[in-house]
Amino acid sequence: MDVGNELGAFLRARRGLVSPSRVGLQDDASRRVSGLRREEVALLAEVSTDYYVRLEQGRERRPSEQVLNAIARALLLDEPTTAYLFRVAKPASHRVRSVARPEVDERLRQLMEHFLDVPACVVGPASDILAANSLATALYSGFTRFDNLLHMVFLDPFAREFYVDWDEVAANAVANLRAQAGQFPDDPGIEETLGGLSVRSPLFAQIWARQEVRPRGAEVKRICHPRVGRLDLHYQAFTVVGAPGQRLFVYSAAPDSAAAVGLRALEEKESRR
Repeated sequence: MDVGNELGAFLRARRGLVSPSRVGLQDDASRRVSGLRREEVALLAEVSTDYYVRLEQGRERRPSEQVLNAIARALLLDEPTTAYLFRVAKPASHRVRSVARPEVDERLRQLMEHFLDVPACVVGPASDILAANSLATALYSGFTRFDNLLHMVFLDPFAREFYVDWDEVAANAVANLRAQAGQFPDDPGIEETLGGLSVRSPLFAQIWARQEVRPRGAEVKRICHPRVGRLDLHYQAFTVVGAPGQRLFVYSAAPDSAAAVGLRALEEKESRR
């Protein structure tokens, strides 16, 4: 991860995503940049253009909370993205070292395997699969490896067959990695995943450069499983208390839905293996 001027890279990317018309400015044909100009962000945030330029260039390292909130409003940042802005703007010398816990509690493993009748897995901040029940393993059985969700999405060709909405899944996975990187900036797993994918997947690098921040919460996963067909699953992420960086991912289906029937069929096939 390039930490030389994370704040500047973030601000440049985010102002490029805001159309002038969304913030009440004129958007004419003479505009040479996509999104907002630096002086326009400064105007909206009520700071001097010189001060904002110094922020983007990395020459101003101690923006106040008021300034950061004003810039967040000017760039129309949502709550998670604003939180990320505050984290990258905080001087490294004053930052508490944040590293995720890699070990999964044995009681949580037993809970997933013996008390959850749906696919479930524990994932680290770099999207590493730290633990999974047998149904989750069966759900992802078409992939060459079941070790890191980001690697699977971007490096395994099967992902484009498996995920019906692959483009959306890919964008969300990268935005989630940036959210986790903001919380755990010193985590070696994030550094390794980011560095490896940036080299091996130009598309990953392209999406990463958009500076989108979106922690995973709840969504619908539309997949096409090679053994049981189409499954539209409700996905929910839960924070594992007492294990920094760990989240429990659970995939469920609406009662009596086609996806519920498919999950039961997958469970039966798995039990006969």
